[in-house]
Amino acid sequence: MKHLLSRIEKMMPGFSKGQRRIAQYIEDHYDKAAFMTASKLGATVGVSESTVVRFATEVGYDGYPQLQKAMQEMIRNKLTSVQRIEVTSNRIGDADVLDSVLNQDIDKIRRTLEETSHKDFYEAVDAIVSARKIYILAARSASALGIFLNYYFSLIFDKVELVTTTSKTEIYEKMFRINEEDVFIGISFPRYSKQAVSAMNFAKRKGARGIALTDSLLSPLAQQADFVLLARSDMASVVDSLVAPLSLINAMIVATALKKKDEVSKTFQNLEEIWDEYEVYEKVEEDPVEA
Repeated sequence: MKHLLSRIEKMMPGFSKGQRRIAQYIEDHYDKAAFMTASKLGATVGVSESTVVRFATEVGYDGYPQLQKAMQEMIRNKLTSVQRIEVTSNRIGDADVLDSVLNQDIDKIRRTLEETSHKDFYEAVDAIVSARKIYILAARSASALGIFLNYYFSLIFDKVELVTTTSKTEIYEKMFRINEEDVFIGISFPRYSKQAVSAMNFAKRKGARGIALTDSLLSPLAQQADFVLLARSDMASVVDSLVAPLSLINAMIVATALKKKDEVSKTFQNLEEIWDEYEVYEKVEEDPVEA
């Protein structure tokens, strides 16, 4: 944050009148500017879109998307719930809410596919498959992702521990046996959970391999991890968008299941028999075919 703002302040005397408008708006409202297109930012301050693009290159970026990303990093982990509501309202404006939210989620999955490391993904899958025990910790709104991952991994693997974050003591009580044969999967998105970061650091001190499922290489969860799986979330939405992280988790489950295909097939065959015997699922009769 200081780097971008100090650079703008230092260069202010040399800016044109239009560039000074942009600079002043970013200094005062970077939490809003970070989610504006170049066109919208230009319209807001009364300059052309091309002026905004030239401003981005003037302050040292390859283009406006890089400047926008820098502004988003400035506010990462800083937006309050009230600010989120305001930014969401400004972003959607008069557009259809359903169309807007779904299209934003589609974009998050696309950007996740572009940005996450395939190398880290497949090496993380290998580490999970070969681990003695798998520990999963997902904090706050991301806890739903941990529950989902734990449900399927518990069907695929013998030893899976979902570490709850209800108390610090319970976290380390569940993890005190973790060692170099194990894997720790930490899941957290802005605003980042101190408990998730602390647990990742603890796992690494005990020699376990760490897998971070988070949104940025700048995430504190990623600093100690052996493998970083990046999934786009939305720190400025009223709610945390978990569509892209869930899609990445789905890929992780499928990849591990295929690594243990024969064993998993037998497991699910046995489970199907149990589910049928105890009528776990409601049977839906097919419509009779008309003669």
